[in-house]
Amino acid sequence: MVNRNGTSPPALDDVSKRIIEQLQLDGRMSYAAIGKAVGLSEAAVRQRVQRLIDNGVMQIVAVTDPLQLGFARQAMIGIRTEGDLEPIAEQLAEMPEVDYVIITAGSFDLLVEAVCESDDHLLELLSKRIRAVDGVRSTESFVYLKLHKQTYSWGVR
Repeated sequence: MVNRNGTSPPALDDVSKRIIEQLQLDGRMSYAAIGKAVGLSEAAVRQRVQRLIDNGVMQIVAVTDPLQLGFARQAMIGIRTEGDLEPIAEQLAEMPEVDYVIITAGSFDLLVEAVCESDDHLLELLSKRIRAVDGVRSTESFVYLKLHKQTYSWGVR
């Protein structure tokens, strides 16, 4: 298995997995509290967390509600392409409205999630920028009506 950086992911021991689980419960938990839960010193937890971040195993971020920040329109966009997928995916990933790009198998070559301020903003993104990327043949948009579930705590194996 290869991660996003093109390297093999580091093997995680049980302590690192328990640290990740603690942070999935509360991303603001102190290193001291994590250390108490997993049996390490605060300094050891700090080092392990930094190593997990540096190796791309995890990120610690604030998850926001786009509606509360003025982004009234979210959509998943299925994209059919021709040619090499990587340069197309890279161009799409540079667009500020795009929060993730997935190369996939199936009826679409790429899936892109976009967060926009309005329907007009989404239309401009689709018509003038995404469809203008060389290699994009067609798009199909799935506009979000209501977010029913969003979770980032799928655990560790």
